[in-house]
Amino acid sequence: MVITDGYSEVPGGRLAAVVTYLEMLERPPHRPVAGMPGLTIRRVEKPELDWYRRLFRAIGEPWLWFSRLRLSDDELRAIIHDPGIEISALEKDGAAEGLIELDFREWPEAELAFFGVTTALVGSGAGSLLMAHALEDVWSRGARRFWLHTCTLDHPKALMFYRKWGFIPYKREIEVAPDPRLTGEMRLDAAPQIPVI
Repeated sequence: MVITDGYSEVPGGRLAAVVTYLEMLERPPHRPVAGMPGLTIRRVEKPELDWYRRLFRAIGEPWLWFSRLRLSDDELRAIIHDPGIEISALEKDGAAEGLIELDFREWPEAELAFFGVTTALVGSGAGSLLMAHALEDVWSRGARRFWLHTCTLDHPKALMFYRKWGFIPYKREIEVAPDPRLTGEMRLDAAPQIPVI
C-alpha cells in the first residue's frame, strides 16, 4: 500500500474517518464505580433483531454508526446469535439505554465490538458503569488481550474515555464509506455536527 502525505479528496456522498485501534494486554487496576439508582445491566440472550437495531440506532445515530444497519436479517442474526458474541443492555428503569457487545470468537482475545449509551445518559457516569462491567467480564475469564476501535465520527471524548480506562492505542486506519444519511439508512438530519456533502 502506498501512503502519501497531504490531503486526499473524499468523493461526495461518502464519509471519511480516522479509526484508532486500542488494546489491553493485562487486567488494569481496579477502579471503583458507584452504582446508579435505576440502572441495571442485563445479559440479552439471542436478542430480537428489531430490539437490537432500535438500540443500536438510538445509541449510534448521533455518531453515524452504520455497519449493522447495512446487514440483512440473516447476516445480523448470524453475528448477534453466535455463541461467541455476548450482548448486554444497560437499562434505566427497565428501558434499554446502553449496549455492551463482546466478541469472544477469537479467544483468548476479546473485542469490545460495540459500546455506548444513549444521549440521555452521556456524561452521567453510565458509561463508566458499563466499562467496569465489561472489564470484569472479560478479565475474569482469563483473557490475554482485550481490544476495540473507535473513530473520529464517534463522541469527541470516546478516545480519551477508552485511554482513561487503560486501553493503549496501537494502530490507525482511514475508513471511507457511503454516508448512511444519503443511502436512506438514517434520517438526513442525523449527526448534524457532520456535514452532508
